[in-house]
Amino acid sequence: MAGQIFRYKYRVAYTDCTVGNHIYYARYLDILELARGEFFRDLDEPFLKWQNADTIFPVIECRLRYKSAARYDDLLTVEIGVGELDRVRLGFAYRITKEGDMDIVLGSTIHACTSVNEKLKRIPDVLAAKLAPYVQSTSP
Repeated sequence: MAGQIFRYKYRVAYTDCTVGNHIYYARYLDILELARGEFFRDLDEPFLKWQNADTIFPVIECRLRYKSAARYDDLLTVEIGVGELDRVRLGFAYRITKEGDMDIVLGSTIHACTSVNEKLKRIPDVLAAKLAPYVQSTSP
């Protein structure tokens, strides 16, 4: 059984695109970062709150699979589910689609939970409880 999915809408800006009018491949990581930030805000757990509490979530691994091109002014939907929720590791599964439910990118990021000084620490229980409904048995 799959968990809940968070959805974030993103309109492709001209600055995202190459001369060939498709999103430059590395910009997808920026889009995922924006979506992840909004996901945490939606949980009422913004990144700045955790940073001020000496807890950050640096990316330690990422993977993207490009399925189709997105172009200037396309309206994209970023779907986020939690793929891993361990003591000190947090993983997200992503699916970026454009109108008509066409897959653009499938991806994942793995994060460590650390102090601002990069010492590993346990994911706070309150955050783990809010993320738990989004844990996926399969990718979104």
